[in-house]
Amino acid sequence: MSTNFRVGLQKVVDHSYDIEIGEGLFGALIEDLKHGIVENVSKFAIVTDSKVEALYGQALLEQLHQNDFQAELFSFPAGEKSKTRETKAQLEDRLLSRSYGRDCCILAIGGGAVTDLAGFLAGTFGRGVPSLNYATTLLAAADASIGGKTGVNTPVATNLIGVFHQPKKVYIDLATWKTLPVRELRSGLAETIKHACIADADFFEFLEQNMERVVSSDGELVLDREVCERIAFHNCEIKYSVVEKDELESNLRQILNLGHTAGRALEALSGYELLHGEAIAIGIAVQVQLAEQLGYVTPDQTQRVIALLKKAGLPTEIPATITNRMLIDKMYTDKKVRKGRIRFVFQAGIGAMKSFEGGAYSTPVEEQVLSELLNKIRS
Repeated sequence: MSTNFRVGLQKVVDHSYDIEIGEGLFGALIEDLKHGIVENVSKFAIVTDSKVEALYGQALLEQLHQNDFQAELFSFPAGEKSKTRETKAQLEDRLLSRSYGRDCCILAIGGGAVTDLAGFLAGTFGRGVPSLNYATTLLAAADASIGGKTGVNTPVATNLIGVFHQPKKVYIDLATWKTLPVRELRSGLAETIKHACIADADFFEFLEQNMERVVSSDGELVLDREVCERIAFHNCEIKYSVVEKDELESNLRQILNLGHTAGRALEALSGYELLHGEAIAIGIAVQVQLAEQLGYVTPDQTQRVIALLKKAGLPTEIPATITNRMLIDKMYTDKKVRKGRIRFVFQAGIGAMKSFEGGAYSTPVEEQVLSELLNKIRS
């Protein structure tokens, strides 16, 4: 004999937040804190990496102190290699040693690795504390700082361990792009091109026509203010339109993984020598050629996608050091894998996504089909 008791926890939670785009937004952040954007907070922890600490982290810490906020800075070595459970544990221990508790707020300032790691930290520290994201790279502005997906990498897989934790606000500071190495700016352009591929043909055409107003063909940063603002705004708009409908990635949000099945595998196999956007650019090139083979895009559309990636200065070919067998084996660790089958999301032309049986946005691709394509594109 047994007795059942139902625990009713159905509720509606509002995770809405603002994204502010501009230049030099520390003042806006300070004003937001003064007006109570986060409640019941007595201490602030700035989480950043070793590069951003010198560029912007210390300056933010000084401004917080000047405005009588209790704050400390916690940094970790820059780079995707640091986005691990070990780094997260070290940050947690440092916070605890400084008597941080549930009345703290995490201020993440930096690029994608920082916002991913700091967001995961905020989502679990004290079983969840508020966080704000201050994006200093195009990659973070386009992707990592928006949408609430956080996580870390392991030797087996990337971003498979994490939580959904929405920030209270996101600040996209266009002025910080001026201090980016050109390679990192190009890395962010890969996610921008991805957004155009999945949702906005007009934006794709705008990028074709205006790429050299962001970065010149000889690798010089141009950063035309009007073009950068439009890129930042459309990245936010496209990602928001997806996250709004599928916050927890049950189906539709998978389209944001365009290029990531192969891309994430390549990133890990390179030992993170490939930047995230560089790996995703190659992944997008693999995806669009496979989509052409399956009849979802035309040869002309394939060439336009690859040409735009190249115009942004991004790689489109699999490194010679990574064999097809290595790549396929690594793709089995992708988070979309179900029942031991590799799954892809695909473009339907440019500016739309292919949906499959039952409205699913990812579909299994047999290993033999993948192997044949990889052999073909490398021949």
